[in-house]
Amino acid sequence: MNICVPVEADNGLKSAVCAHFGSAPAFMIVDTDTGACRAIVNGNQHHGHGMCMPLQSLQGERIDGMVVGGIGMGALNKLNASNIRVYVSEHATVGEVVAAFEAGSLKLMQPNMACAQHGQHGHGHP
Repeated sequence: MNICVPVEADNGLKSAVCAHFGSAPAFMIVDTDTGACRAIVNGNQHHGHGMCMPLQSLQGERIDGMVVGGIGMGALNKLNASNIRVYVSEHATVGEVVAAFEAGSLKLMQPNMACAQHGQHGHGHP
């Protein structure tokens, strides 16, 4: 299974998880069967409020699950519409996220958990 985690920089499984999905500098894709991971630069990192296009940066990738700390409702809807399950996690590194995912301890992101306003994460959106 391939899971994707928004990260601050590519440091493999030691990568720091980015607090908010759409503003992540990169996405780490981890094959939970093999432990292999690779980063994809987020070409849509700097976007206007409500203009997050998550699948554009991840186009052509096979992703079964997305694990986020925070995500806007628009992005959550787009991922759900693409049959990508979205999980919520407060873990600090990709390795910790993967361990929690494998243990089955991550919860599915519910619409009421989505960010009402992107700016609450302090990542520079107006």
